[in-house]
Amino acid sequence: MDLSQYLEIATRTDPGMVRSHNEDSVMANAAIGLAILADGMGGYNAGEVASGMATTLLGTELESALSLRAPHGFEGGKRVAHHVLEAEIAKANTSIYQAAQSQPQYSGMGTTLVVALFYDNLMTVAHIGDSRLYRLRGEEFKQVTRDHSLLQEQIDSGMITPEQAKHSLNKNLVTRALGVDPVVEPEIKDYDTLPGDIHLLCSDGLSDMVEDEEIGMTLSALSANLELCATQLVQMANDNGGRDNVSVILVRVLKEYPVARGWWAKLLAWFK
Repeated sequence: MDLSQYLEIATRTDPGMVRSHNEDSVMANAAIGLAILADGMGGYNAGEVASGMATTLLGTELESALSLRAPHGFEGGKRVAHHVLEAEIAKANTSIYQAAQSQPQYSGMGTTLVVALFYDNLMTVAHIGDSRLYRLRGEEFKQVTRDHSLLQEQIDSGMITPEQAKHSLNKNLVTRALGVDPVVEPEIKDYDTLPGDIHLLCSDGLSDMVEDEEIGMTLSALSANLELCATQLVQMANDNGGRDNVSVILVRVLKEYPVARGWWAKLLAWFK
């Protein structure tokens, strides 16, 4: 099922105002309902290598896997989506980890990850680290993912308040990353989608530099033009100092995209 008529996608990635190279990487394919964002870490250009490997490997492998067994094709698509994402993320983790182990210049490299897969009026999200996914639905703008970070753990335990967290020096200490350990567990959850929803995937170069309220207001104000909105979000991060690379992917749901049910399923549904 080609979803390009159901989803509109805009992407931007920028090195920011301080760093000379970009360790973020983005990939999106509206036809298969896939968006991937990664924020690399590591010395020299190792972070750039890790995030590039993540988006390239996952993008290629997910496209291949989904062409063989797409969640769009039948009921029970959530199980397929979870299985495919878990399997391909595990493969990417192994590849990045082995590259880091075998090449001294890449030692310790890793990357955050947030993946959104759209199918059957649903979105399955897999994430690792502190790259985020937000959703604008009508007037409500909310953070969908929960950071895998020391800061989030401190908030959850009551050690600090969300307001204090905004000024913490520990913002970039993630508790989970792709490629750092032999095995990593992505957090995978499912969400309903509605026509008009706008989903934002972003690196912490945006969320650390621009308040959530400002991001939401910008999405609302510029929702008619995703390309302009993506450009403006990056510009806002840079105007506020641009201390990190900044990347965004915007995905708008244009209309419903349900699975094409078979005649028997439709008949059963009629009597429910």
